[in-house]
Amino acid sequence: MSAQPMEAKTTLSYFRWAFIVTVFGLLLGGLLGWQTTGTIGGTATVFFICVVLAVLEISLSFDNAIVNANKLKDMTPVWQHRFLTWGIIIAVFGMRVIFPLLIVVIAANVGPWTAMVMAATQPERYAEIMHDAHLPIAAFGGTFLMMVGLKFFFDQEKDVHWVQWIEEKASIYSSVKGIEIAVVLVIMLIFSRIIGSINEPDLGPAAANVFFHAAIWGLLTFLLVEVLGGILDRSQEMLEGAAKGGFGAFLYLEVLDASFSFDGVIGAFALTQNLFIIAIGLGIGAMYVRSMTIMLVEKGTLAEYRYLEHGAFYAILILSVIMYVQTLFHIPEVITGLGGAALIGLSLWSSLRYNRHEREEELARESAAVGENI
Repeated sequence: MSAQPMEAKTTLSYFRWAFIVTVFGLLLGGLLGWQTTGTIGGTATVFFICVVLAVLEISLSFDNAIVNANKLKDMTPVWQHRFLTWGIIIAVFGMRVIFPLLIVVIAANVGPWTAMVMAATQPERYAEIMHDAHLPIAAFGGTFLMMVGLKFFFDQEKDVHWVQWIEEKASIYSSVKGIEIAVVLVIMLIFSRIIGSINEPDLGPAAANVFFHAAIWGLLTFLLVEVLGGILDRSQEMLEGAAKGGFGAFLYLEVLDASFSFDGVIGAFALTQNLFIIAIGLGIGAMYVRSMTIMLVEKGTLAEYRYLEHGAFYAILILSVIMYVQTLFHIPEVITGLGGAALIGLSLWSSLRYNRHEREEELARESAAVGENI
């Protein structure tokens, strides 16, 4: 991260690179629109789609920025810098370009170059393959995110509760080993049963089997990342003599970023079938998520706003459930984005109200102390 003194940095300065990428990305989008349509109206349409996709990515990933900041604050500056440089390259090019291509390579059993040619010359066929892959992707990503959210609430050491009657009970039951895994398995079984009982072309017993296997892989991936992260960071502790939160934390954040990206990448095909327009729009949004992450870490926003992190993890849980429900019927991405934003906004408002109440009590105590001295 930048060596510029924190007190000299304004909020807008954190978004400098995001603004630069936005300008270049929209210019590239306009150029692509002119090359593909040859008309001013078509160019304007592509330009507008890039803007909408960027906003969609920001709205869907704001909670991702908060969770990233929570993990980054415990990492060394070296690994923070690596995540914010290498990580953004992986996020933009890996998840927005390579990931959709990889799906087509596997689903259509074609080579990477053929998949790239298909994206450029047969966008309808490309979008159809992506649509067919939506069920296993939603099952995998939804399961991983559900584990991320439940792990936050099922924590014996968690002593700050936003929604008391839910979080206090979760903290109490967290003493039961593997309770979050049991909860996820029960939800997986329920959805598998529902999917298998619906007699529709895209659902039924075969789809239920695909859903369940993909969800199991999502669960195993979370557990493997947790185990591998712990082993790697413990090895680093022994080598360096102190807890560093290095490669293990980096790996966890990369998989988490990928899980957040699933919904946005698949949902983007509802707006356009052009892979390159999707990459531009979502790439712009990813830069803003990176900027928000840096700002949250450097300005200590999570510590300042008591319940902001809680809102983010509730949004993660809601997103994971929505990804499951989307295997049954389509839910507009705007609802997903606005739902998460609303929860985070509510947690921010609760944090501000708590801070105001604390200040009022402190002033009251100071006034009482002055009165006693007089």
